[in-house]
Amino acid sequence: MDILTYPDDRLKQISAEVENLDDEILHFIRELEATRQQGPGAVGIAAPQVGVEKRIAIVDVSNTRKPCDNHGHMIMINPEISEWDGMVMGREGCLSVPDFTGNVIRAEKIKLNYLDEQGKAHEIESSGFEARAIQHELDHLDGLLFLDRLVSRRTDLFKRKVYK
Repeated sequence: MDILTYPDDRLKQISAEVENLDDEILHFIRELEATRQQGPGAVGIAAPQVGVEKRIAIVDVSNTRKPCDNHGHMIMINPEISEWDGMVMGREGCLSVPDFTGNVIRAEKIKLNYLDEQGKAHEIESSGFEARAIQHELDHLDGLLFLDRLVSRRTDLFKRKVYK
């Protein structure tokens, strides 16, 4: 699937909750994951990034070297953060903002509720890079990009290195 890129207005839309986990949604999730895997170093993707305004996000930090919690490959349907703790600055990139990275303040620890692709409810606690990735993807569901969370575009936005 094609990734929408900034400044596409569709990235600013608030996503609707998933009402039914039907075959169409499950097929979409498989396509979304295939798209994530095509992205250079992508640890997450959200449905709005491919123009689908549904509350679906995928995060998998299993292959990163950054120290963090690791709940493996998470398909999150209707995710909601119920608790936040601490604040930490960190560098973020995004498939929808391919030319830049930026320093963003995020919660250090979160508690998250979501449904998986079988409709099973999960409640997890996450910290470190995984928590950052989850918060980043959930922002997409609310029409936010990391660019919206920069303290200063002058000092916290950086031209991305070219991927090979």
